[in-house]
Amino acid sequence: MKSITPDMFRRTARVLALAMILFISLFAADVFVEGRGFWETSKALLVHLIPTFLLVCVLFIAWRNERWGSALYLLLGLAYILVAYGKFDGLTMLVISGPLLLTGVLFWLSWRNRKRFSGRPIR
Repeated sequence: MKSITPDMFRRTARVLALAMILFISLFAADVFVEGRGFWETSKALLVHLIPTFLLVCVLFIAWRNERWGSALYLLLGLAYILVAYGKFDGLTMLVISGPLLLTGVLFWLSWRNRKRFSGRPIR
């Protein structure tokens, strides 16, 4: 049986982050059924894709530096809980914030365990 390495945490966090980006992007598809013109639909699509652009930027940061990425993903998950509290039920908050928090924890574990496996100091 293989032992768990920081690389496994890092790869799992990256895959989960990409899946979350795709999931959030699906919510932008509702602009196409509203019967608007081309420019209004384009503008609405850009507005609906702002969370996707934000998650792509955070993933880019996390890809380069797991410590900052973990902090940003945890911050995004907690921020969503604070903003959505009282507006949505618990399951909805869990579906959106859960993967963000889990991704943050996985990036943190990858960053934290890198020193133990490589002997290099943690940045």
